[in-house]
Amino acid sequence: MDADLTGSRFQRVDLTDARFERVDLSGAEIRMANLNGTTFRAVDLDNVVMRGVELVDVDIYGEIGKVTINGVDIGPLVNDELDRRYPGRALMRPTDPAGFRAAWDLVGRLWDGTVERARRLDPALLHESVGGEWSFVETLRHLVFATDAWVRRAVLGDPSPWHPLDLPWDEMPDTPGVPRDRAARPSLEDVLALRHDRMATVRSVVDDLTEESLDGLTEPVEAPGWPEPRSYPVRECLLVVLNEEWEHRLYAERDLHAVEARGS
Repeated sequence: MDADLTGSRFQRVDLTDARFERVDLSGAEIRMANLNGTTFRAVDLDNVVMRGVELVDVDIYGEIGKVTINGVDIGPLVNDELDRRYPGRALMRPTDPAGFRAAWDLVGRLWDGTVERARRLDPALLHESVGGEWSFVETLRHLVFATDAWVRRAVLGDPSPWHPLDLPWDEMPDTPGVPRDRAARPSLEDVLALRHDRMATVRSVVDDLTEESLDGLTEPVEAPGWPEPRSYPVRECLLVVLNEEWEHRLYAERDLHAVEARGS
């Protein structure tokens, strides 16, 4: 049974190298704490207030919304700079069917280049993790899962669209029927064949989009899985897939750089 520490006070306690996983710290207060070298992964920091903090040499990667630092909302600044660095990024926020088709065209072209870069490496390196992140092959497997979840299940209504190589995000609770084989080591070509099939499915969906269907809602899928069995705006489902494709390709490019250096 999980311990209930609601309202507990930890004062002058050495918690160096402690690990907190699936804990609820909402409403907690942290004072005079040393968080040097701390790693936060998949952490919800909405509505956090920080006062009198020292924030130097910090690396943050995530969804940045309204974040005010010393009176300046840096969210728009970050998003504008990312749009400047990556001209195609703005296309990942389409508003009409033509925009979704153009965005998917760009996704395909960019991933073609990333895959060609990966092919030049020793296949064994494509199963290596960088900094605790997914390997290149695992990244592709996760994108298959994202398509299965948000397009084949949510939009197209398949209650159990999963392939054994689908890879949910690490923090997703185990769900009946949804695979999560982290030990699998499929070849790049096997995963790409699966990936091409799923990308073709998305291609078909966006090619058939109309203003009416884009503004519509999905039919709830009454079966265990992800997303949860309820109705979703079609637009949001497709935007989730675009965001997954865009962000995970950037992760992959970042990590391929490190793997290339390691291989040489």
